[in-house]
This record gives sequence, C-alpha cells and structure tokens, in this order.
Amino acid sequence: MNFTVLKKSTIIKTLLLVVSLSILFPLLNYSSAHTVFNGNSSRLLPIYSVKTEEKKVAISFDCAWGVDYTDELLSIMQEENVKCTFFCVEFWSTKHTDYLKKISEMGHEIGTHSATHPYMSKLSSDQIKRELTSSMAFIERTTGKKVELFRPPYGDYSNTLIETAKSLGLYTIQWSVDSLDWKDLSASEITKRVVSRVENGSIVLFHNQGLNTSKALRGIIKELKEKGYEFVKIGELIYRENFKIEPDGSQVKINN
Repeated sequence: MNFTVLKKSTIIKTLLLVVSLSILFPLLNYSSAHTVFNGNSSRLLPIYSVKTEEKKVAISFDCAWGVDYTDELLSIMQEENVKCTFFCVEFWSTKHTDYLKKISEMGHEIGTHSATHPYMSKLSSDQIKRELTSSMAFIERTTGKKVELFRPPYGDYSNTLIETAKSLGLYTIQWSVDSLDWKDLSASEITKRVVSRVENGSIVLFHNQGLNTSKALRGIIKELKEKGYEFVKIGELIYRENFKIEPDGSQVKINN
C-alpha cells in the first residue's frame, strides 16, 4: 500500500513538473531573443551562427596587428567574387586607415572589434560604451558607412557587454567555425579544418595577419563553392528582428 501511494505521488509530481516546464519554456524563449537560462541565472548570448535551410556561409577576419597578408586576401576574394566581414580594432584602423578605406571600397563589411582590444567582460557599461562608440565613430568617419556589427576581443563577453552593444545598435557576433589560423597551422590544416566544419549558416573566423591564411583561402572558397555554398557578409546572413538564440549560440528566426 505504501509503495502504491509513493508511486502515485511521484507520478503526480512528475506530471506537474512537465506541465510547468511546457508553460515556462515558451515564455522564456519569447521574453528575450538572446537569453539562455541555466538554473537560477540567465546569460545573454551573442550570435555564433544562423539556422537556415539555405547553403550560405559568412567569412570574417579580425584585424588587430598588421597588414602583411591583407592585399593577397583581398585579391583572392576579388577574383573569387566573395564579400566578407572585417572586424577592426580602432588602433589598427588608425594605423592602417588606407586599408580600412580599401576594404570598404571593395564592398566588404566592416564591424568594430573594440578600440583597444581589452577583455571586455571586465569593463563597466560606461567603459564598454567608450570602447564601442570611439571605434564605431572612426570607422564611420573613414568609410561613410554605418557600423552594425561587433565582435568581442578574445571572444570574451558578459550580459553587460551584450546589453550595452545592443543599446548602441550593435549585433554581437562570435563564430561557429574557428580556423585556428592564429596558431600558424599549415594551409592544408586550415583548409581541412574549415571545410569539414562548415554548415548552413556558419560564421568562419580568420585573422588578416594569419601566417598561412591567404595560402588556404582560395582552396577553402573553391571547395565550399563545389559543395554548393554561397558566400555572404554577416550582415546579410543574420536575422535583424523576430529571432531567438538557442543554447548553442545559433540564431533562429521566429515566425509570428
């Protein structure tokens, strides 16, 4: 008899939990497009990739330290008719303003990578605003184009960072495929790593100063084209409204 009562009690509690969660989760998903709940806390997420049925991929470059291989990268993309997104640190932009202009004039998209390349999760909201507004202003004055994308240095972020960026009209962007070109991998290693990991809606991370990035880029573009992929800028890939972020960082369109 005791076993039967215990069993019924357990079943009732389980059913109540399932019903509660079925009500709660939709509310959580729609209350904030960016929020993932873990236990009693919530964490905002940047965009790592985009859920799409279309075979589209976005290539991105972080620019912070030099320009030794940038002309070659730009030439390859021009020859292959590929446009991509460059995230530029302000101290790089001021030192290499001619390249900032050239990248923009060639039709590529430019986002901010901060002003001084700090670990931005350690900054206050006011400090973050200074980093972003200063770097955005320089890019916009130089190119005449509005900055809409932001990539945190080191991929380091916090709720405050994402909220502050959003208040400035910025979408915070990470990546779903890391080329690891900053580790000076060989061109073949970079190519194999990227091509094997790309999926619909992937955002690929490169660095304009990667030692073998330019040697790998043409082959990567050709192989992905053969697989049927179209290359787009991140600003063309992401959803601008009516979306949510899944726990894996993928951006999903919400159909109203």
